[in-house]
Amino acid sequence: MVQIPKQQPAQQPSVKPSSVKQPARGSVPTSADVARLAGVSRATVSYVLNNTSAVRISEPTRRRVHDAAKELGYVPHAAARSLRAGHTRIVLMPTPEVPVGPLYSGFLNELQWALSRLDYTVVQYGSVGVGGDDAARAWAELRPVAVLAPVGMGPDGIAVLKRSGAKAVITLGPAPVEDAHALLMDHREVGRVAGEHLLARGHRTVGVVMPREAGLDLFAEPRLAGVRAAGADTVPLPLAYKEEDAAQVAARIRAAGIKAVFAYNDEYAMLLMRALQDAGCAVPGDVAVIGADDLMLGRLLRPRLSTVRIELPSGRELAELVDRLVRDPAAAPEVRDVMGATLVEREST
Repeated sequence: MVQIPKQQPAQQPSVKPSSVKQPARGSVPTSADVARLAGVSRATVSYVLNNTSAVRISEPTRRRVHDAAKELGYVPHAAARSLRAGHTRIVLMPTPEVPVGPLYSGFLNELQWALSRLDYTVVQYGSVGVGGDDAARAWAELRPVAVLAPVGMGPDGIAVLKRSGAKAVITLGPAPVEDAHALLMDHREVGRVAGEHLLARGHRTVGVVMPREAGLDLFAEPRLAGVRAAGADTVPLPLAYKEEDAAQVAARIRAAGIKAVFAYNDEYAMLLMRALQDAGCAVPGDVAVIGADDLMLGRLLRPRLSTVRIELPSGRELAELVDRLVRDPAAAPEVRDVMGATLVEREST
């Protein structure tokens, strides 16, 4: 570790800030301007603004540099910094191609905030109509230092990203991908927990809502498989997120004599509960309903909604993992099971 000597008081600029030469009006401030205003070297400015961990700089000096940069409106030149480092500080998070609920949105927001605190720039990027390995070629153009790759990314796409300079490629999905780190999110566990609860309540046959919205089958199919793995007989119930569609499904449930439903998540569960009640069905007397995600609105319903609480890692924990993997690009692929599921039993079952 390099130690930067503390500046002695006699070495500090004795002039007032107004007497320090300012950049010409309309010109772009440089690190040299920041160094003059802060009374430090350009190297020190670089160490401070790039958060260089191998160099120790006193806190008062750091504050002076940041204050000077703020006063001048200076920000580091990302392209120049990338050329020096051989890579960007971009962490690429491909935009989800399916609607995401409040739970996942909150997780993404927390992760982005935590990564920014570690001096990474988070970029969400999508390629309309392009996915999997083909999308990796478009993402590689940004030269990200790390990528959180979506389901569908294969070994070829991983290789493209690594050749472009990505030091860490992390997949999110039910199974690991060769040569990439993996955060396993197996939604079968969600269905299994819901199915076991309904079986314990005496229901052998379970209706399982299958959203009609494009892309959600990626999560719905594993949840259906989880209910079946719990030992229940299942009746898939395709349902679009519309009141008229929910009314039709409620009528089907009544006609088929289905007494228990796992409604995919809390939002579909609330939609279906309203339709069942409008059709004269008592919940849970006639039909037991359970959702997933444990949203606040589910607690405000009457009856209160039973649900499966999905547990994801904290954004800070995952950001620290990304940072560690970037710093050690030669590390063997890590596989972590990061999604848990627990029952929250309330009145609707």
